[in-house]
Amino acid sequence: MDTVLDLDALSEAEGENWQWSGEVWLRPDYARCLIRLSRGGADAVVVREFDAESRAFVDNGFTVSEAKTHVAWRDRNAIYVGTDFGPKSFTESGFPRWVKLWRRGTPLEQAETLYEGNLSDVRVSAWRDHTEGFERDLLHRSLTMFTNELFLLRHRQLIKIGKPDDADATLYREWLLLKLRSEYQVEDRIYPAGALLVADINGFLAGERHFEVLFEPTERKSLSGFSTTQHCILLNILDNVKSRILVVRRENGDWVSSALPGVSEIATVTAWGIDSDKSDEYFLATTDFLTPTCLQRGIAGGGPPTELKRTPAFFCADGLEAKQFDALSSDGTRVPYFRVSRTQLEHNGKNPTLLYGYGGFENSIVPYYDSNVGAAWLEAGGVFVVANIRGGGEFGPRWHQAALKENRSRAYQDFIAVAEDLVARGVTSAQHLGAMGVSNGGLLVGNMLTARPDLFGAIVCMMPLLDMRRFNVLLAGPAWVGEYGNPDDPVEWKWLRKFSPYHNLSADEQYPPVLFTTSTRDDRVHPGHARKMAAKMLGIEHANVLFYENIEGGHAGAANNKQVARLSALVYSFLRRNLFPS
Repeated sequence: MDTVLDLDALSEAEGENWQWSGEVWLRPDYARCLIRLSRGGADAVVVREFDAESRAFVDNGFTVSEAKTHVAWRDRNAIYVGTDFGPKSFTESGFPRWVKLWRRGTPLEQAETLYEGNLSDVRVSAWRDHTEGFERDLLHRSLTMFTNELFLLRHRQLIKIGKPDDADATLYREWLLLKLRSEYQVEDRIYPAGALLVADINGFLAGERHFEVLFEPTERKSLSGFSTTQHCILLNILDNVKSRILVVRRENGDWVSSALPGVSEIATVTAWGIDSDKSDEYFLATTDFLTPTCLQRGIAGGGPPTELKRTPAFFCADGLEAKQFDALSSDGTRVPYFRVSRTQLEHNGKNPTLLYGYGGFENSIVPYYDSNVGAAWLEAGGVFVVANIRGGGEFGPRWHQAALKENRSRAYQDFIAVAEDLVARGVTSAQHLGAMGVSNGGLLVGNMLTARPDLFGAIVCMMPLLDMRRFNVLLAGPAWVGEYGNPDDPVEWKWLRKFSPYHNLSADEQYPPVLFTTSTRDDRVHPGHARKMAAKMLGIEHANVLFYENIEGGHAGAANNKQVARLSALVYSFLRRNLFPS
């Protein structure tokens, strides 16, 4: 192994707990990068320019002080930057509102302003497409979490790409790719939500609307994402929450697709181009609940990929299996879930079972390898369940939009349906059933606590939203009004109050044991949510409440392996004490 930058040594030398938060490479030679360092795991970062050849930070290079910053290379001597430039340089959601061009050797304060978004926007950003022969500069404005505008930046002039605001646009060589969130009517044809369309970008800018369909969703099939190589587009598809990869290429004037072979049945498989402007090589990562990640490398249209690296196993998976089931929600919707357990599971209602979910922001919960779940729960005889409830993206935009705002209760009904299905099948019982969720998932299990305390024997609520009356004035909260609603609107507050756990606590209710966790450094979801919920519950007679706040950790709750180990030990000790048969 070749160490390029020792983050632990850097932290010790500078007296900081630096966490890696990503890097932006300068193309095409990849000699320089902009490194993002997070102090204690927060979303806010410090940016420093790094020379990969000398393996050192660049003296007097591009450096940005701690903030929620966006940076991208324009060329070796200029970068696009959005950061803290003083009053009103951030949106109400706490992200950059201004995009500036900063030239090497000049003070950041003298960077040239290219665009100013509105305070009500989520964020704005800019970057350069360095693809040889298709070099161009782009500017992106996020109006909300789910709507945006994309501009070409030419000679300081903005050319808007006239797409639907809720569609995501990507420029790939001479092509414009549109991923739709809602139906899109062009003349007499309606393209469905969740489809991926392609059009010639020059024709599109000239007013033409001739599209070809690269992917069209079905009731149980969705596009989770895509990547590009020099001549191909790699489609990452979820088919009933199971990964499939399609390779799409242009041949003789048509788009032709073929399946990437060898994809596991219940696994998460992700393909992405390595250097999309120069080769058709791709990386392929495969993992599932019982198998650690395997990284492979292949060539699109070539033979099978070859293995490069495999993460070591951290728990014994012998005698364990993963299966998929469906539960029927209260409105008749089929809700899939994965169950990981021993192969010879007794359906006696006594198996300690941990149910995990999220259900928001079009995020899909797909099979993943979790060493903590494996070592602390599965090896001890527990059952682990992941619920693919509405609000997520498992079946595309419609699955997400089905649980927005006033329909939020559908996500919670789905979770309850999975819990009740586990009980009905004899897998477990309320006494041995636990629920765990993080962030929006913390809001989910907070609602399980207040709405169905009879259904769970213990609840772990991590980095949660819980006070839906004030979420929109705390940190990044304004960005989530499109997901939940606006509590300052009396009409919308009526439905928000129904799923605001803090407001639905009752002094007369018998609640299961609950553990709240948060982080002082969480600058995304304010720790005040967990603090005030725990404080209110401590005033309820017979309530069994535990609260843990890590000083560091950001929204992840832990900032290094030692903190992760401590947090995991707390969580699984709590769950085993309350859910395992005595």
